[in-house]
Amino acid sequence: MSTKQTGSWKRMAAAGLAATGFAFAATTALAGECPADQQRPDGSGQKPGATAPKDVTDKVIASTDLAKEKVALSDRLFRARRLDIKAGGIVPWHSHDNRPAMIYVVKGTVTEYASTCAAPIVHRAGDISPERLGTSHWWKNTGNETAVLISVDIFQVEDKPNEKMM
Repeated sequence: MSTKQTGSWKRMAAAGLAATGFAFAATTALAGECPADQQRPDGSGQKPGATAPKDVTDKVIASTDLAKEKVALSDRLFRARRLDIKAGGIVPWHSHDNRPAMIYVVKGTVTEYASTCAAPIVHRAGDISPERLGTSHWWKNTGNETAVLISVDIFQVEDKPNEKMM
């Protein structure tokens, strides 16, 4: 084989491996995601659970008033929070219909019970969970150590000015 043919063959093999990898990824659930066969976009997944926090601390670590930014979203904060959830602790049932967020699991294991998934979703350190329109859920620390989460969201101040809306 010539050098030119060998280079073409290697590129085709690499493309084939990449395509196989993408196809495999598309058919399997990634860590911390609802399996495709358990997804319930109509909200018929997990039912409402705990309504009060238990053994969780929620601290706002930074925020930006979006009314003062170029996006000019009045009564909205872009904020980051740290949640420490003791073993067995609970973040109560809440909705993200008016508050998109992302949760990053820094440490520990937590289980999410989401309206959009028929099965509980286990999240471990390194996982990220998008929370968007149509999602209502609650979380429980199912591990043996304190779980640490970082949450970033767009929070509507006028909704509940003195509440963190876990």
